[in-house]
Amino acid sequence: MINNINMTPQDIVKSLDKYIIGQNDAKRNVAIALRNRWRRMNVDSDIKNEIIPNNILMIGSTGVGKTEIARRLAKMADAPFTKVEASKFTEVGYVGRDVESMVRDLVEQSVNLVKTLKKEEIKFKAEESVNKIILDILIPPINKTQSNINLSLEKKSPNSNDQEINEETRKKFMKKIVDGDLDDRKIDIMVQKPSNPGVGMIGGGMIDESSMIGLQDMISNMMPKRNKKRKVTIAEAKKILLEIEVSKLIDMDEVKEEAIKKAENTGIIFIDEIDKISGNSKKGSGPDVSREGVQRDLLPIVEGSSVTTKHGVINTDHILFIAAGAFHLSKPSDLIPELQGRFPIRVELDNLTKEDFLKILKEPKNSLTKQYKALINSENVEINFNDDALEEIANKAFQVNSEIENIGARRLHTVMSKLLNEILYDIPEKIGPNSQIIITKKMVEEKLNSLTENKDLSEYIL
Repeated sequence: MINNINMTPQDIVKSLDKYIIGQNDAKRNVAIALRNRWRRMNVDSDIKNEIIPNNILMIGSTGVGKTEIARRLAKMADAPFTKVEASKFTEVGYVGRDVESMVRDLVEQSVNLVKTLKKEEIKFKAEESVNKIILDILIPPINKTQSNINLSLEKKSPNSNDQEINEETRKKFMKKIVDGDLDDRKIDIMVQKPSNPGVGMIGGGMIDESSMIGLQDMISNMMPKRNKKRKVTIAEAKKILLEIEVSKLIDMDEVKEEAIKKAENTGIIFIDEIDKISGNSKKGSGPDVSREGVQRDLLPIVEGSSVTTKHGVINTDHILFIAAGAFHLSKPSDLIPELQGRFPIRVELDNLTKEDFLKILKEPKNSLTKQYKALINSENVEINFNDDALEEIANKAFQVNSEIENIGARRLHTVMSKLLNEILYDIPEKIGPNSQIIITKKMVEEKLNSLTENKDLSEYIL
């Protein structure tokens, strides 16, 4: 069930290195946490259920890789993952998102993951059914048309020669349907008309968004289904009918059961901005929501409790919680002691250096330079960056972070955008296909020097 997690901790770190620069301590800790899940699932004795995950608290400025580490970890493990901002939650008794909604979001992600896997398993069978439906619309089998003959006419069996011709024609058309030769042809298909229950609430009620969606789903299922005719191309019909056939073949009860287990054993919840709900001497609690109250609401979820979702009851004992915060105005010890104890692994992430910025531009598989190259290459224009130009971009990003506000690697997005905006605007009118652009250090200085020198201006632009 969790065979994707049988990577060793060192393999996990190597995979994270492809996307995230530095932060070796954080990578090692999350790699161990992920491997421990595989180890727990392979424990034979009764102690298996007693082994709880060591939740992680990441401490570091914005843009240093906290969210990216958690997201990549979940993707690597093919695990349900949800990210929430702690500052969006409200204490029980206030209108807003309650802490249990993050568990419901996780289950929803898990259901989608399991459904996708099931779809792949039955895709071939569903495609065969779809092709047969389309064939029956184009060339109905002769025995079906025979049954519609007016009863007042003389009854006689269809000519065997006609049947052979019909079958031969159907075979030829089936091949054309499968090969996509008829994709542009239009046909009439019957589809289910979506029923909109139109349920709403007036005023500030205690029902949260997910409960309202569940109520709408329940009422929608109770309402009679109505079909309507649509004229679409065969290519569109294949997509529409495939969804219908897949939903017939998938056992949703089995999907929900598997999804609950997957969320319970492999789910990862990333709680960002946890420092925003910690108490501190500089700031008192807000007038409407007690931050300590939110912490106390979080506590049972992180400790392990049962949460009711529209797909079933989920136990949170073995969900991995990764919390993160900058802790500029507060410190981890400002969290309530019970919650601190539930995040035993604490990792401090380093601020990014000039060298880190340069590596971020050059090394990751999804680096900004590779993204811009791919974007511009779609217009048949080639763009390349000189090494000294990349060094200057890294230098400018680091300089602005140091002098104005440190937003980590996100600063590179604003610097690169400012640098390349004119080029992106000029393609393809002024810079036509098959052109080649070289970004030099001089170009970087010309574009960005005026902004970094004028601090008042750069505060707004960068």
